[in-house]
Amino acid sequence: MASMRDIQRRKTSIQSTGQITKAMKLVSTVKLQKAKTRAEHTKPYSDAMYATISEMLSRSSNIDHPYLKKGSSNKKAVIVITSNRGLAGGYNTNITKLLTNGEIPKEQIQVYAIGRKGKDILARRGYEIAADYSDVINEPIYQDAREIGKKVLDAFTQNEIGEIYLAYTSFKNTVSHEPKLIKLLPIEIEKKDQAQERQIPMNYEPEEEEVLDEIIPKYVCSLIYGGLIEAVASENGARMQAMDSATSNAEEMLADLSLKYNRARQSSITQELTEIIAGAEAIN
Repeated sequence: MASMRDIQRRKTSIQSTGQITKAMKLVSTVKLQKAKTRAEHTKPYSDAMYATISEMLSRSSNIDHPYLKKGSSNKKAVIVITSNRGLAGGYNTNITKLLTNGEIPKEQIQVYAIGRKGKDILARRGYEIAADYSDVINEPIYQDAREIGKKVLDAFTQNEIGEIYLAYTSFKNTVSHEPKLIKLLPIEIEKKDQAQERQIPMNYEPEEEEVLDEIIPKYVCSLIYGGLIEAVASENGARMQAMDSATSNAEEMLADLSLKYNRARQSSITQELTEIIAGAEAIN
């Protein structure tokens, strides 16, 4: 059995850790409320943008546009959104697993990293880091999404990459977050039967090329921005849960150590009494 001094030292250490995790939980809770509001306001727009563009193109036919065709390059740009800080459970590793356990070969991936944790994990595993936008995740704004979107779209139109993907954590609610890998470009047109096409034709004004030149970059930037906002909310939700779990574990360990300490103290007192009694009897 450990000595009373060792147990007391262990209790002090766990109490200190528990205070830190409890404070971090409170901070994450406050940040989550703000991030949750932004995510709930942004998510419907991002989802509607994705559905609208997909539906619009699925109703169109014979469109020849660079954004709708896969380039000859076998390189694939993946915008990976993680965090700059740890202590968030499996939040960061769940995103990197989408690549490391995915179907895209490592040598074909160019990572556009948003968040140092994901960048470091993927760099250690030999993935090519094409760009680092880690500071963006601290306070994401739409201008950040536009800059990243312009970078990958330029690479796509110049045939440096053939496909563009977005890896982020979708925010469902405070305790539910889903890692996702979605394809941004080229947009996959959903085929419909001929009857549906006749019922809902799509006309463009002005020309198709002008419309798509304007709307598809906005579509890409909107999805990147939506991914950033949802990722921030998911990160704080994951950290809040992780710190809550750590605090609960610390409390359980303290209760167990208190029991051990009391047993050790009782054993020590019993031993001292036994020695006193034995010494008194020896004198008599």
